[in-house]
Amino acid sequence: MRLGLYLNLYGTPDERPRLADAVEQAQLAEQAGFDWVVLGERHLHRPGYHEILTSLTWLAAHTSRIGIATAGIVAPLYDPVVLAETLAHIDVLSGGRLTAGFVLGYRPEEFALYGVTQRERVARFEEGLEILTRLWTSDEVTYEGKFTSIQDAFLSPRPVQDPRPKLWNGGRVSAMLERTARMCDGWTTSFNELDSDLPAKIAEYRSYPRGEGTLGAEVIVCREGFCAPTSHDARAALEEPLRDLYDAYTGWKRTSADASRYTQGWDDIVNRSVIGSPAECADRIAHYEAMGADGLILRIQPPGMPQSEALKAIESFGELLS
Repeated sequence: MRLGLYLNLYGTPDERPRLADAVEQAQLAEQAGFDWVVLGERHLHRPGYHEILTSLTWLAAHTSRIGIATAGIVAPLYDPVVLAETLAHIDVLSGGRLTAGFVLGYRPEEFALYGVTQRERVARFEEGLEILTRLWTSDEVTYEGKFTSIQDAFLSPRPVQDPRPKLWNGGRVSAMLERTARMCDGWTTSFNELDSDLPAKIAEYRSYPRGEGTLGAEVIVCREGFCAPTSHDARAALEEPLRDLYDAYTGWKRTSADASRYTQGWDDIVNRSVIGSPAECADRIAHYEAMGADGLILRIQPPGMPQSEALKAIESFGELLS
């Protein structure tokens, strides 16, 4: 089972613009045998949140082997040509380690900030990914779309990876699963997707026809993760900062269908996570592998958790990988 480490990008006034903690975690994850470090995206966030593309570049510069991935970039917010060029260059700078994961986005404030109409998000997503993919794989692109028109365009340099970096897409509804199968190479689940729902959704995703030029049908399950000597130790380290994060999510996700899942009890959280002793975490990893997952992305450090606790958990997961 491949493991990814979802890095905390919350900024605080005393650390901006440093990403020292994230770099330290990424370097430890690389040594421990993780396959990816993974970044998310947020805007209009009062506590502070480091910008995703420059942070990706910074992490690439401070690591040498581990994959660098996003889960995900809010694709409808971006000019697709700028996004294609920036991500291609990150792949070049990292020596071919990029996986580009996208989401539709759901916060009205973020769409308003970028001057994008939210009801156009699906059309913008599909047009943007088509342009990005063609620019990554073609010598020259002419495209007349609803939102973007380009004539005789090309990227130089193109991505290092041949034929291109893999594309992931995240979400939970059937239309998203079909779109992912048609346009991308892997599906990233929500962190709070119920285990009971996953087998049917994995089967549905893999039942849709693959689009021309896609590179597979990976399933990447996103989960809270914390490995400690005992389950009691794991709960003692994780529960309070995770509860604080979930309390914040109830406000951020007020327009999202999954908002209620952030008010569930500890047992509900554990039952959809990889939390506990090494033996318990190993069992949970095997559980997701048997379910059909190709990889797990673990969110180990909610905001407010000391760096020392996060590093110990990363080391503990690394021992499971060795």
